[in-house]
Amino acid sequence: MSTPSPRASRRQTPTGSASRWPQMRKLAALLALVASPAAATGLEIDVAGQSNGTIRIDLLEDVAPGHVEQITALAREGAYDGVVFHRVIDGFMAQTGDVEFGREGGDVSMAGMGGSERDDLDAEFSDIPFERGTVGMARSQDPNSANSQFFIMFAPGDFLNGQYTVVGQVTEGLDVLDAIKRGEGPNGAVVGAPDVMSEVRVTE
Repeated sequence: MSTPSPRASRRQTPTGSASRWPQMRKLAALLALVASPAAATGLEIDVAGQSNGTIRIDLLEDVAPGHVEQITALAREGAYDGVVFHRVIDGFMAQTGDVEFGREGGDVSMAGMGGSERDDLDAEFSDIPFERGTVGMARSQDPNSANSQFFIMFAPGDFLNGQYTVVGQVTEGLDVLDAIKRGEGPNGAVVGAPDVMSEVRVTE
């Protein structure tokens, strides 16, 4: 999904009304704030399998508004419910969120290759470091390819800083995160039945 580019407008301000436009714009902005629904502030992820419990995440709307909007929309649709942790590397991170190929009970051999029906997102890189419990958006080699998959850090990963979009931070449930079934080999692919996000809820 590309960022809309600004366009130069040739339309002129109506004669005699220029002084009123700033006030009207301020009023419109205030009305929009009043009418807007409360912004999503987090996710609750119920984990089932080898690990059982709930991971609570604070989302960073101010840092990555486009990514937060996308993942909360998917969560509200129930798209994440029943999606497995398909790639889990001990001492590094647990990856999930492939709503296309990562559903529990299906053939998850393709998990990690898919996304959602929504557009890919332009990168929203920041100076927030990847620490234990940081939530980042997975992507391909194209920086603007994040879609639905995300990962949660077991430990700091400074080499990711500024290279992947940070969307949140775990506030509760690090013990649940630590108990997620690990994968095997350098790629961390989970053999057998992976742990699953049984339900993902948006908190306000």
